[in-house]
Amino acid sequence: MPTRQICPDTEQADSESDAVSLDDVRAAATRIARLIHRTPVVTSRRFNDSIGGHEVFFKCESFQKAGSFKFRGASNAIASLSPEQLQRGVVTHSSGNHAGALACAAHVAGTPCWVVMPAGSSPVKRAAVLAYGGRVVTCENNERARTAVADEVQRDTGANMVPPYDDTRIIAGQGTAALELIDQVPGLDMVLAPVGGGGLLAGTCIAARKSQPHIRVIAAEPAGADDAWQSFRAGHRIPLTHPDTIADGLRTSVGHLNWPIIRRHVERVVTVTDAEIVAAMRMFWMLTKCMIEPSSAVPVAALLQKSFFASALPERSATANPSTGKLRIGVIISGGNVDLDNLPW
Repeated sequence: MPTRQICPDTEQADSESDAVSLDDVRAAATRIARLIHRTPVVTSRRFNDSIGGHEVFFKCESFQKAGSFKFRGASNAIASLSPEQLQRGVVTHSSGNHAGALACAAHVAGTPCWVVMPAGSSPVKRAAVLAYGGRVVTCENNERARTAVADEVQRDTGANMVPPYDDTRIIAGQGTAALELIDQVPGLDMVLAPVGGGGLLAGTCIAARKSQPHIRVIAAEPAGADDAWQSFRAGHRIPLTHPDTIADGLRTSVGHLNWPIIRRHVERVVTVTDAEIVAAMRMFWMLTKCMIEPSSAVPVAALLQKSFFASALPERSATANPSTGKLRIGVIISGGNVDLDNLPW
């Protein structure tokens, strides 16, 4: 797995600006405070024991409205629209949680919502869009069809486009989850987040690294959709071609706006197999009694790898307990929208 050492005081970090600032994330937090849930943080002694006694704090966005962190970005995007824009509604393309989140946020705001979804989308997530009053437009199962049909709907309706991840409003909104986590759990050494399109990870980078530069941000992704891992290794963005993973929420390529933020602030990318994802998902359900989806289990699976802590030595941390050498680790649990009729075990 590629490892990139991060130093907040390097010339590169100072000379390059991010598309989203810490002030943007803080403004988003204020803007959406009355709309979202301040989600709980849970811990498990048995989980901590299984990884050598390190302390892990799970930020459970599975308890967020619409069942995932996506409601944060969707709410921030809609709350940023003018009254005239709200009258025209919003449109997006998504096969997963962004679809339901935008439909839910639009319902709360009283604005129309169109969602372009591939024919192979999860029936559970399609049903969620409809339940929130969203209008589903079906397209073929590929990225080109999704964007083309969404553009067509936008032209026909005049609705405002709200992309699923490659948008500054979305990135800032998603970053509020990490901002809350840092407030809820002082003294974190490290934060892990899953990466698909990269909106959550990029927002986590800004919230964590800009507010507390000692915090190390680690990304986790499925081995069957490892464009972030490949991009780190190559030094430039490499889009996905044929993703193949049970983690349906992470089958998208890292976005153009998100990649520079991730490249600058993420220490390394860890990949996990589908078998590891399923095992982590099942273990998390058993130990915490909290239901999470496969994409959420990806960073949990990364922590369970025996090789993970070989590259995460406590002496590299500014705040690891000096007497025990143990790390305090935050994990963003991205969502809990599971098809209970099709569990992976």
